Amino acid sequence: MRNLKMQIRGTVALGVLSLLASVVAHLALTDIYHGEVDVTLEWNVLRVCALAFLAFIGMALFTFMRALKVMT
Repeated sequence: MRNLKMQIRGTVALGVLSLLASVVAHLALTDIYHGEVDVTLEWNVLRVCALAFLAFIGMALFTFMRALKVMT
């Protein structure tokens, strides 16, 4: 049970990171939309944000599945 609590805390931390990544992704997409000359950095920021989103979604699904196992 203690391990599950630590996993839930990690999932919450990744959720907060994903919220911050969504703000940064919005700023990067705004720069791309406005037609900046060199948008290489913005695309790299979006790639990193996508990794943060994927990590959070994967961890959340894994944690929910473990929590369901423990409850039954």
